[in-house]
Amino acid sequence: MLVETRNPLNIGAAARAMANFGFARLRVVQPYDVAFREARSAVGAAPLLQAAEECAGTADAITDSLLVVGATSLGHRELRHPVRRLEYGARIVKRALAQGPVALLFGSEKFGLSNDDLSHCHWLLRIPTVDPGLSMNLGQAVALCLYELARNPKAVQARPARIAPASAAENEQVTALLLDALRQSGYVNPATAASTEQKARRLVRRLNIAARDAPVLLGMLRQILWKLG
Repeated sequence: MLVETRNPLNIGAAARAMANFGFARLRVVQPYDVAFREARSAVGAAPLLQAAEECAGTADAITDSLLVVGATSLGHRELRHPVRRLEYGARIVKRALAQGPVALLFGSEKFGLSNDDLSHCHWLLRIPTVDPGLSMNLGQAVALCLYELARNPKAVQARPARIAPASAAENEQVTALLLDALRQSGYVNPATAASTEQKARRLVRRLNIAARDAPVLLGMLRQILWKLG
């Protein structure tokens, strides 16, 4: 829920973040610009923006919500609500969503949520910044909060797909072609040829060439040899 948002581009950016992270219900309370539904910043989220509900006040916007959370910076106001960091607050919100609708309120870019808006909130959510008094751009704040709500903590434990390494034979082919190129280019000193060959072989192994890259590298070396000779 965006309360008295002044810049239609921020409403569009919020809609785009919602579409990206799987949130579909947008409500706006007294938006400053009536043309917000045409915001160019709502890339890929035009239907969501068109379906946004306009409300006369915060009380009207939250009537069906079981939990109301206000996003705010600490600023210089004395806040009379519990304030939770985003990481912790998002876990509470996700648990509450299993029971019913949750309203996440964002205030205007200039003033944030008013004291009257805050009075409707059960507790407040803040994004930890270097200076607690700093506030974020509205569109960015919405995106960050929704990402935290959509994030799967277990996903970080998933291992990436294993990339098969080149075989010993492929590594030796690369080594042989590399040594041929070094000889033809004059890099190899006959007096230290044996040592150079060993260094080149160790170097190729340390590169940990992937099986899918070995044919590409062999093709490159063959082209170099063809040009050399």
